Formats: sequence, C-alpha cells, structure tokens
Amino acid sequence: MMDSILFWNAVALEADRVAHTDPAKREQNGPILSSRALAIVHLAMYDAYAGVENDPAKFPPYLGVVGVPGTSHRDAVAGAAFTTLSALYRTQRDYFEAQLSGFDKANLSFDFGVVVGNTMLDQRKNDPDARDCGYMVSPARGRHRPDPDNPRQGFYAPFYGAQSLGFAITTRWALDQPPPVSFDKPKSEYETALRQVKARGIMPELMATLRGNSFDDRRTPEQSNVGIFWAYDGAVGLGTPPRLYNQIIRRVAVKQANSEGDNARLFAFVNTAMADAGILAWEQKYCHDFWRPVVGIREHDESFGPAARDAEDAVNNVDNDADPFWLPFGAPSTNTTNKNFTPNFPAYPSGHATFGAAAFQITRLFYEVKDNRGPDDLFDGLSFVSDELNGGNRDNRGTVRPRHVRKWKGGLWDMIFENARSRIFLGVHWIFDAFTLDKDGKPDLGRNVGGVVLGLNIAEDIFASGAGRAPKKTPDGAASPPLTTPAPNTPMPTTPAQPSSAKDCAGSRGGQVGGAVAAEPIQQPYPSGLSRR
Repeated sequence: MMDSILFWNAVALEADRVAHTDPAKREQNGPILSSRALAIVHLAMYDAYAGVENDPAKFPPYLGVVGVPGTSHRDAVAGAAFTTLSALYRTQRDYFEAQLSGFDKANLSFDFGVVVGNTMLDQRKNDPDARDCGYMVSPARGRHRPDPDNPRQGFYAPFYGAQSLGFAITTRWALDQPPPVSFDKPKSEYETALRQVKARGIMPELMATLRGNSFDDRRTPEQSNVGIFWAYDGAVGLGTPPRLYNQIIRRVAVKQANSEGDNARLFAFVNTAMADAGILAWEQKYCHDFWRPVVGIREHDESFGPAARDAEDAVNNVDNDADPFWLPFGAPSTNTTNKNFTPNFPAYPSGHATFGAAAFQITRLFYEVKDNRGPDDLFDGLSFVSDELNGGNRDNRGTVRPRHVRKWKGGLWDMIFENARSRIFLGVHWIFDAFTLDKDGKPDLGRNVGGVVLGLNIAEDIFASGAGRAPKKTPDGAASPPLTTPAPNTPMPTTPAQPSSAKDCAGSRGGQVGGAVAAEPIQQPYPSGLSRR
C-alpha cells in the first residue's frame, strides 16, 4: 500500500517547486517561508497519524488535537496535508484536490486530519512575513548592503527571525561574532577568508584578472560543480534548499525500509528542524548584519564605499586584496536569462549551512549513527542527481547542464560540509559563514561560529527535547524572540527596532565593525506595515 507520508511529502515538494516557477503561483517564496510551510504540513501530518495511532508513548502528539481520529492513518494524513497545503498554497488548490482521488474524504479520519490541519495553521497564524518593511541599512564598513550587480534586489525577511516563535527549539541558539573585518593584517582570519573566496568564487569571465597565488588557487571544475549542485536558490523549476534536503532524505528513508509511522516521525523532525534553522539563521543574519563578499572585496580598500576615509595623507594605491570590479560566480539563475546574483540578505551565518546541518544531523540522530560527529553509512549504495545538474535544466545562457550522479563516502556527515562549502565556490559566502578552520585546515566545531554549528545545535536540541520520538512544541515562554511582534493586522512602528540592535550583535563595539567608524543607518523608502497571514 502507498505510504501516505512519502506521497504527501512529494506533493508538498512539488508545491514548492511550482511556487518558484509559475509567476501566477508565487506563495511561500524563499527558503524561510518554504521551510515554515513544510514544517506546518509535516507536523500536521504527524499529529494526524499520531491521533489515529493513539499511542502517546510511541507517537507523542505535537499539539494534542481533540477529536475523533477514526482508524485510517492514510486518510487522516491526507486530510491534514490537503488542509495545510491548500491554505499555504491557495493558487495550487486544484492540484491538491486532484491528489485526493486515492483517499476517502468521507472517512471520519479525513475529517480529523482537517481539524488537525486547521489547528496547526492557527498555531502559526501570527508569524511575520518576509517583507522588508521598515528595514534600514548601515553604510558602516562590514555591514550588509545590496548586491551592486543587482542593486534593486531589496532585502529578504529582515524581521522574520527576530520576531518568530520557535517550532520545537528549547533554546534561542546564537552565534559568536564572525572574525572582525581587517584591512591591514594579511594573515588575519578575515583576510585569509577574503583571499579564498576572491579566487574560488570569482565570475568565470574575470578569472584572468587573478594574479600570483590567487590565480593558482582559482576555482576548479569540481568546485564549480559542487557550487551549482547544491544551489537551489529559489530557482525556476527547482524551488528552494529545503526541497533539496527533503529529496535526499527520501532516498535514505526508502533505503532504510521505513514504515509509514517511521516516516511520519522522521519528516516531522527534519522539516521542523529546518523551520527553526530558518528562524534562528535569519535572526543571526540580521543581528550580525555582515556584508557579502561582493561588497567586502570591492570595498576592501578603505578608500572605497560610503564609509571611505578621506585622509590628508591618503595615496591612490589600492590594497592588493581589494578588487573594486570583482563579481562572484553567483547563485545560479537556473532556467531564466537573469544574471546570477548574491542573495538579498546578510552573509553570516550561511542559511545553506544551517539548513543542511539541521536536516542531515537530525536524520543521523533518528537512525542512531554511532559517531555523533563523524562519518556515517546512511548513503552507502546510494547516489543522488541534483535538479541543478539533471541533464535538462539550463543555465542563464540557455545551455543545458549535464546530468551528474554524485556519491558521498562519509554519508550525510560529508554532505553537511560539502553543502556548506559550496557557497564559497559560488562567491556568495565567506568560509566562516559555514564554519571556522583549525590549524590543520579542518572544520573547527569547537568554536561557536558559522551555520554548521548552529544547525547541529538546533538538530540536537529538538531531537533531545522530543526524546527521539517526535518534535515537541517549543514550551510557552521559552526561547522568546528578541523583537516584539506587533499584533496581527497592526502596522509596524514608523521607526521599528532594527534586528542588528536586538542583541547588540553588530553594535557591540560601539557600532563599529573591525574598527571602522560607525555611521547612522540609511532609512530605506519601504512601506510601513507588516502583513500577517
């Protein structure tokens, strides 16, 4: 018999793909709204399944919906999935209705699933959206500003993380500051990272401008392949990274011969971890407010940028590590003719690194891998074809990319780090956005820096809180967001508190980043008012 969890998981992933492909069906766009939607759907499916199972010791309910669950797991799951998907992706309702042909809508269990779905939606009805209402940028050195090659890109979800309640976290996990921006310390951690991404993340057309060691350290074809393979930057025909990670974990679930109940638990864990990863990564992003390589490299010399020095003794001799005309390989604009781009939110920490570490680590915990922080065999005998390199999708010049079959010797553990590194090869992240390196050049997970550490902490927190059985709702009053969320349908303040001031992340040195002089924020002409669902 068909596994209802895998069936509706596939439907949800298709909804994400369509929402990023069809201009008339753009809903739940971008990684944080995608991860939020997938968590709502999978938690509702889990609770519907758990209600029918009626064994709290094995399937503890997330919300504990009161109702008559009946006896059909699959119809309860269908009712929950259909209800949540139809509310989240209203323009795709006809598609969801077509998927009900194999289920019994007249069954009492389906009605129970509908109740569960509506209850889950009500739980998250006051979540903030992803618009940039009231957000201000700072011209200070080291602070995030739009991609100069896409200057009208705006800002994605600056208030979402700092105003969102967690789904299952018990702690509001935060990171230490990234390495400070430095301009005259060639061996500093920051300048080492700058030289790395400058060489490995550069636009192909500009590679000939690299000189000396930078040219020798330029991106290899394999690194280009890795960068594209893991991208899924809200791309036409592909959707977002949470869809990619679900695709991979489906392969593991099938290999492990999961029961339907196993899948209800696993995919609830995975998608809840990614939803909380989205919340906390975006909270940290806009709190630390760290610039992307495309701005940092172009403005590395202190004579460039809105906070440039105007010293009497200045000479026109640009720092060798600066390149005012540098551009990245870029997040790929798959299946369009648009330019590649740098994502429209701050660099630190990497969302890819956080999502991937949270999803893969909670899967590893679910299967009780022997080494909690080492290689696993969950992908032995398996391979994966990314939609970015499936032999059909095209780059932004119209060229069909080849089909590439990829394997990982160390399983999901290796995926965590390859996925995180991939963003350096696209030139859109610094290495410390993912993790720092020890003296041997290996990831240093002992430092509280980067998205991998954040994602691991989130996964381990959620799994432990749920006692390894299923996600447990974030306790009331615990892990509260740092910024107050306005009541539903009320406008944002004219001058809202900015995320960078919530925990003093970007202002802990008097508004300075790496010793640079602080500057007043620039008010952007965005409309006031934060819409609610």
